[in-house]
Amino acid sequence: MRMAKVVWSAGIDHVSGALSKPSKNGQHSCEKMLLATHRTAATANKDCNRLFLRETPKRTTPVTADEILIRNRFATIARAVNARRRDLTKIVADIQNFRNQKEQPGGSKTLRQYLWNICAQEYDQQHNG
Repeated sequence: MRMAKVVWSAGIDHVSGALSKPSKNGQHSCEKMLLATHRTAATANKDCNRLFLRETPKRTTPVTADEILIRNRFATIARAVNARRRDLTKIVADIQNFRNQKEQPGGSKTLRQYLWNICAQEYDQQHNG
């Protein structure tokens, strides 16, 4: 049995990543993911482009109470970060505090990461005492 060989048209060196993804709600998409990989390792085989079809995985276990708590925590913190980014009373102080801690060991490298850490600490203090 012989493997299929793909010869790319002029101008395409390689393809890597998801070429098509099934949508979450199943509209206007295929049922399987088409994934292309390109390997640049030095080998005797020059044909290092590969295509894979992957079916959408189906969850076999019910969502646990811990997962629901984690999802709710994430959603609440994300809303708090977005609200804080738009709060004109806090933005100047947040930017200044972010710049002061940015170069410190363990400091947040982006403003969003800094705000996420602050809002996560506030959430955890409110919910875990």
